[in-house]
Amino acid sequence: MSNFLPPSTNGDYTGARSAVWFLGLVTLLTIGPGLIHSFLPDGGAGVIAGLNMGDKRDLVIGTFRWEGATQLALGVCMLAVVLRYQPLTPLFLAAVIVERGLMSLQAWVIAPPADGHHPPEHFGSPVTVVLALVFLALSLRPRARA
Repeated sequence: MSNFLPPSTNGDYTGARSAVWFLGLVTLLTIGPGLIHSFLPDGGAGVIAGLNMGDKRDLVIGTFRWEGATQLALGVCMLAVVLRYQPLTPLFLAAVIVERGLMSLQAWVIAPPADGHHPPEHFGSPVTVVLALVFLALSLRPRARA
């Protein structure tokens, strides 16, 4: 495994442990939907998001599967940070802020759904941005040594 992953750097992390735990939660909330979008028959578009796919069913499901693939790839990288490379926690929290911030902006400002229906992620993303900002600040502040 040493040829695939370099040694753990967890001992070098000086930020708040709670920031790593929060990134772990976001990791699970990234991998879970990634699995749903990749492997549920409709990618979650109908049964979870409640979308009316109409005559574009294949396109919608294909788009959900593509999103699932990117979520799984990001989630695996986040998992590596949580388990082995915790000094990268601030970087990945910043990436979460950018990703979820753009998702929020698109869902609520730039292109809100014409029918007014918002899938669950539209509500979770703004909350995640705020929490990630808090935990980013904590991850950058050295913790007191006991």
